[in-house]
Amino acid sequence: MSHPVGAGPGARDPEVRRVVTGSLALSTAVGIFGFSFGVLAVGAGASVAQALVLSLAVFTGASQFSAMSVVGAGGSVVTAWAGAALLAVRNLVYGVAMAGPLREMGGGSLRRVVAAHFVIDETTGLALAERDPRLRRLAFWTTAVALFGLWNAGTVLGALVGTAVDPRAWGLDVAFPAAFVAMLPPHLRTRHGRWAAALGALICVVAIPLAPVGVPVILAVTAILVGVRP
Repeated sequence: MSHPVGAGPGARDPEVRRVVTGSLALSTAVGIFGFSFGVLAVGAGASVAQALVLSLAVFTGASQFSAMSVVGAGGSVVTAWAGAALLAVRNLVYGVAMAGPLREMGGGSLRRVVAAHFVIDETTGLALAERDPRLRRLAFWTTAVALFGLWNAGTVLGALVGTAVDPRAWGLDVAFPAAFVAMLPPHLRTRHGRWAAALGALICVVAIPLAPVGVPVILAVTAILVGVRP
């Protein structure tokens, strides 16, 4: 017997609802911050089209903000690219962590290439928090699709509004760090997760007074390796 869309057994599964609700909530919170990026990008001199292309092609908030901040401060495109690339190094670590789960998700090479574009902080965090392969796949793709759509929609809206809105005055600058905090609880339930969090925090605290802005985060991301199970 067939089930109508949204009324199948999975729709009544509390675990499925939990994963979908969590993915959509996080995607909405981070997607709102895309609005702030759109405002910053136009304020730095980018056009609406340029801001959107950057969000579509790069799709990693930290690197996008880094690049626009450098350009807005008068830095060169090369400098902006270098800083953004350094921040994106963490995605290589996420790729290592997600290699196994992505194989579990099945599909051909094209599907894995598409999935690789969505291996970012939020999709990795929520996917690895699930032990059931079915829920892991659901968390990854729900977050990927929802966040990609909301982030780019927010980018366009923010770019159209332009410099008329101050992200700090509206509190939009809080959304991005809040999203990371939201991803922590599931990982802190495991010993590996607690070690990764503690080591990352320690590296950051030690490096902040010694390293240039942004570098402590790059150094701290090595702590993620502690939380990667063989």
